[in-house]
Amino acid sequence: MGTEVIEPQSIRNVTIIGDPEETTRVVHRLTRRFAETRPDTAATVQWTTDHIDHTIRLAELSSHAPIATMERSIRVADGVVAVMNAAAKRTPRLETILRVADDHQVARLCLVTGLDHPAADFDRCVRTIADTHGAVPLTLQIPHGIGTEFEGVVDLVPMWTLEPMGVEFYGSHWQVAEQRYRSLVNTVMEQDTGVRDGALGPREISPEQLYDRVRCLTHIGDAAPVLCDAAPWSDIGPFLDAIIRYLPSPLHVCQPEHALDY
Repeated sequence: MGTEVIEPQSIRNVTIIGDPEETTRVVHRLTRRFAETRPDTAATVQWTTDHIDHTIRLAELSSHAPIATMERSIRVADGVVAVMNAAAKRTPRLETILRVADDHQVARLCLVTGLDHPAADFDRCVRTIADTHGAVPLTLQIPHGIGTEFEGVVDLVPMWTLEPMGVEFYGSHWQVAEQRYRSLVNTVMEQDTGVRDGALGPREISPEQLYDRVRCLTHIGDAAPVLCDAAPWSDIGPFLDAIIRYLPSPLHVCQPEHALDY
């Protein structure tokens, strides 16, 4: 039997960190639809983004683990997904995780779950990220409604391709999404004088430009993309796309700790 050759640039080694119930639920949703095609690798997902096949290898880390264990696991990770529950008012362990990732400049995404809970507060999660580490939170997705009115997720980067259908579908949420989108553009393109101060309209900036800028800022630890879990609708595709677009492959991880610990 021949051996399949996998390009290192198409690999993402991801550590998903948070409350065990939350991380298990996320990993299960990521892997269950692929069980028939890859029964021998339950923690490996094959996914195609931008017409390129990728391999995503998943590991779980409980936020209840000893601090020393968490720190070492984060330090040697290629990329981290911090799972946040929108209904939790205090998340000291998660704040510790974000600080450790920042200290070691590990690329991370933040996935906000529980948006359909009556006590859910998405903006509180974003403030927690901003207050606990040096990376700027980039809200790439926002909830369409919140709590009992939660109806899904608005993906900000490609949203302009939905006009005018999106305006009709999202109603008043479209105006909120437009404001969030402009804030996102101003943040990620602030070093680009051609875009600063609204020099370019949203339709003049391609999704590929934004993907590239967000990826660069995430890789160097200056930004932490914030995504919304679409459950119970189970639309997990955009989350997989984000892992591939924004988290580094093993070739892009240059920290000496990785070479020493493997």
